[in-house]
Amino acid sequence: MKVMTQMKVTQLAVVLGMGFFMAACGGEGGGEGPIVAPPQAPAEWADKHMPAGWWADAVKLEEGRKLYVGETNPDVNCGSCHGKDGKPAKAGARDFRVSERMKLYSDSVWAWRIADGVPNTKMKGWKSKLSDEDIWKLVLFTRSFGLAGKGWDPEKKSWVDTASASATPAAAPASADK
Repeated sequence: MKVMTQMKVTQLAVVLGMGFFMAACGGEGGGEGPIVAPPQAPAEWADKHMPAGWWADAVKLEEGRKLYVGETNPDVNCGSCHGKDGKPAKAGARDFRVSERMKLYSDSVWAWRIADGVPNTKMKGWKSKLSDEDIWKLVLFTRSFGLAGKGWDPEKKSWVDTASASATPAAAPASADK
């Protein structure tokens, strides 16, 4: 009887330990805490959106992938923190595969965070190393992890199927390359 009780306690401890491990290291939500809406983009970003036609542009998507993994610019390697497949490689990095969280980010907010960083985190701003066009290419690529086939519709203020989003005109990125 005593051996059976010890086995049950050991089994319970293993199951609880696995549960804590999964919650902290990649269960649904990526161990990032509760899913809440991010702050709105500031005025300088609020009306900027993905350039028209880019949501379905395979060439731009590939250019975004090359930026993300550091092929285009070795100083910029998003995958070193966010993981080559969108699963964080470093603690605190956003898990782009969690669509329930990522769908709360407009394309403007996403671009703003890449450009200016996220306060009180290790995510620094990249606008000194990237042109506005490159920032939009990164938005295009990173959304493919959790929102593949979707594009932001500024009029509906939501993610829609790419065919619908591609038809929505958007402001072109600023032409000032850095």
